[in-house]
Amino acid sequence: MMNSKEIRELAPAEISTKLREAREQLLQLRLRKQTGQVEKTHEIRGLRKTIARLETVLTEKRVGANAA
Repeated sequence: MMNSKEIRELAPAEISTKLREAREQLLQLRLRKQTGQVEKTHEIRGLRKTIARLETVLTEKRVGANAA
């Protein structure tokens, strides 16, 4: 899990890559949860929050780049 400070230090392309990876991890966790293979269900919530942080920072960088 990444915090906002770490995410802000990344380039937009890196953020997009991390976002894609996080979404893939979330999909895998959800599938494993459906089959009863996930013991740490709190990881799903943490991953969703990480995805939200990534999307927020990416949007901020895009808006900032357009405004400049």
